[in-house]
Amino acid sequence: MSQPPGPSPEPPYPGAADPPPYPYLGSSAPPPQYPGGPGPGGPGPQYPGSGGPAPHYPGGPGSGGPGPLYPGAEGPAPQYPGAAGQPPQYPGGPGPQYPGTAGHPPQYPGAGSPGPRYPDPGASPSGHQQAAHQQTAAPPQYPGADPRYPGQPQPQPQPQPAAFVPRPAVAPDDLDYRHQGSRVHLASHQRGADATAIGQLATQVPGALVSLAVVSALALGLLGTVMGWLAVVAWLASGALVFHRPTELRFARYVLKLRTPLAEERNRLEPIWREVTARAGIEADTYELMVENSDDLNAVAVAGHVVGVTTYSLNRIPSSNLAAVLAHELGHHTGGHAWAGLLGYWYSLPGRLAWAFTRGMARVALAVAGVFSAAATGLLVLFMGMFVITGFLVAWYITIPLVIAPYLLAYAGRLGELRADQQAAALGFAPEMAQVLQHFQAEEDAAKAAAVSRGKKLQEPGGLAKLLSTHPDNYTRLRALEPYLRLPR
Repeated sequence: MSQPPGPSPEPPYPGAADPPPYPYLGSSAPPPQYPGGPGPGGPGPQYPGSGGPAPHYPGGPGSGGPGPLYPGAEGPAPQYPGAAGQPPQYPGGPGPQYPGTAGHPPQYPGAGSPGPRYPDPGASPSGHQQAAHQQTAAPPQYPGADPRYPGQPQPQPQPQPAAFVPRPAVAPDDLDYRHQGSRVHLASHQRGADATAIGQLATQVPGALVSLAVVSALALGLLGTVMGWLAVVAWLASGALVFHRPTELRFARYVLKLRTPLAEERNRLEPIWREVTARAGIEADTYELMVENSDDLNAVAVAGHVVGVTTYSLNRIPSSNLAAVLAHELGHHTGGHAWAGLLGYWYSLPGRLAWAFTRGMARVALAVAGVFSAAATGLLVLFMGMFVITGFLVAWYITIPLVIAPYLLAYAGRLGELRADQQAAALGFAPEMAQVLQHFQAEEDAAKAAAVSRGKKLQEPGGLAKLLSTHPDNYTRLRALEPYLRLPR
């Protein structure tokens, strides 16, 4: 705390008996002379900008009371450390020497007074104090101080936290973990190819032969004999990538838009998956779990090692129903449906592309012919019809299977779904699988009711559309589960 310039009577310390000037405790010498004062007995310190004497402290000698009390002190003035009641001795003189001010106290920035005047919270100022306070400048402005002072830099507003978004409630975990923490007995036969998988491969043979012809023609025509045959062999060997895990993961990520599960998703998914695989006697780490961002209750078995599940299935249905869905997809893997379907699709892809290109060119030719005349269009249609008939007569063993192949593949897909349902039921998930199917049927009924309420009617699939469906209807699947529902779990 700074001292005022010039001699001034000291304020009385609490407990002092005589009015100022007060002798220092234990000392007979007069008080020290302030720098710049006229000597003992001179006038008190003159405050800058004020023509009157020093302000009186509330309750001081000018008001009939004692001097200011220090906070928390009721007795005499505090004793300075290292001195027996003596005030501190300042180096170089009786009073404090301020560097660079020639003995004057420091000037606070932006103020004309030697120091800030702090309000006394314990007393109301007198009129003389108010006049002295008005003649002094404002206190120094400190960064982040009370914003009531004018010109004070305001504190920077703190960034507000983002709005809280409630997380979706996790579905109940009602699964019976029979094998948790126990030894798992693995089956000697982990996967295979059932009749459905073999039927899918057999159905894809005509398309694969057409694809082989297309690839051979393009490779030999563009690359020559040696390089052309090397390209054909490379295409035949590319089917092994269906069982190559890194390639499968890239296919699932970039083609099917699946992703690696988050930590909390994995914490929920893995225990359920391990229970399902333990009941089947399958090594859980054989397959890779992935997640699809979707609001549909669905899952997918991809190639040879990928099982994908939607976020709706992961977060919204109970663990027992999720286990039934995963057991269904495991049935596709152990039965060979997943790898057989993808392998057949891969080898028939060049033939599909060639057929799509041919149809596109035929539409373009018909459009161009229609611009000139109807006769040109008729001749083109006649030519195309003769070409198709010739193909049926000459290579009937290729053309007829190609025509009926989509219907055979759809039939094989429906059989595969029923077999996968039976796999889930055999592992003890028949009631849960039935609940999932009832959920599907309830969604269909709700969609029909909403359409009727809007005055519309959903178009029912026709006969050919039903034959091309790869999934049987829900009632057919529920009837297939009835024998397992009557059995004790």
